[in-house]
Amino acid sequence: MRVYLDNNATTIVDPHVFAEMEPFFVQNYGNPNSLHSFASDTHPAIKQAMEKIYAGIHAPREDSVIVTSCATESNNWVLKSIYFQYILTGRKNHIMISEVEHPSIIATAKFLESMGCRVTYLPINHEGLIDAQTVRDNITDKTALVSIMWANNETGAIFPVEEIGDICGEYNVLFHTDAVQAIGKTPVDVQSFNVDYLTFSAHKFHGPKGVGALYMKKGKELIPLLHGGSQMGGYRSGTLNVPGIVGMGKAMEQAIDSLDFEMSDVREMRDAFEDELLKIEDTFVVTPREKRTPNTILISFRGIEGESMLWDLNRAGIGASTGSACASEDLEASSV
Repeated sequence: MRVYLDNNATTIVDPHVFAEMEPFFVQNYGNPNSLHSFASDTHPAIKQAMEKIYAGIHAPREDSVIVTSCATESNNWVLKSIYFQYILTGRKNHIMISEVEHPSIIATAKFLESMGCRVTYLPINHEGLIDAQTVRDNITDKTALVSIMWANNETGAIFPVEEIGDICGEYNVLFHTDAVQAIGKTPVDVQSFNVDYLTFSAHKFHGPKGVGALYMKKGKELIPLLHGGSQMGGYRSGTLNVPGIVGMGKAMEQAIDSLDFEMSDVREMRDAFEDELLKIEDTFVVTPREKRTPNTILISFRGIEGESMLWDLNRAGIGASTGSACASEDLEASSV
């Protein structure tokens, strides 16, 4: 029997999601931006899917949710557009991120540093958490953006995004959160706190790979990262991925409907598994259970080299990870 323990890297596509996507590969395959019935046949499904996505994050209709290829694209879009709109023009010179962000944030920030932007990398504490006070301590009148993930992909640590958003609002600084690991694991409501940009990928909550989104608050719109056609209201050029959009909408709907199960039954199974792991000598878990997403364990085995252990687990039919899949070819130790 094979065992899959890597759902923070990607999830199986739910059969109900795949069933809704399938007609748009081989039957209703028209380009939505064309002017014939093959195109218009796709419009009702796209509209319905977008409504589900808006509802899933409680986005008001006046705000924008732009479909992208993934959260990596969305994260790049936020940071690079802020650079073009605020840093390059001389209005601001500083952005702030945590030291444990996803590689798509860390690598982009380092690239912007090479272009003259000042970047502050906020530390985590002994529990793998960000202290919101460190944001206040480092924010200045030259800070253009604070970007802090909602939940960490390695530890499951849930960061105080509501408190950080309030601090950013107090200083009139834009706030972005990478919510990739939050959707379907904890309630996400963009109207419940101050957030200007929020990003996610469908394949983290049983949707298809190759599709994600960027939420933008009204009045805080970003310049496009991709130029070309007028798709997505001119914000993101490129032929719409109709099966992907339909699948993301259905997956979002199911993720929200299953949230209680995730936060109770999945948490209970996670805790029971963790209890058994902690019976092994010289083990410890990073981040207390009550401060983590309900599906995640980051456990350390003292004196055991991570890559070797993964090799042995893989030979036994068990899939697990020592860090982000997007950094899996980098053998440096995890920043967590």
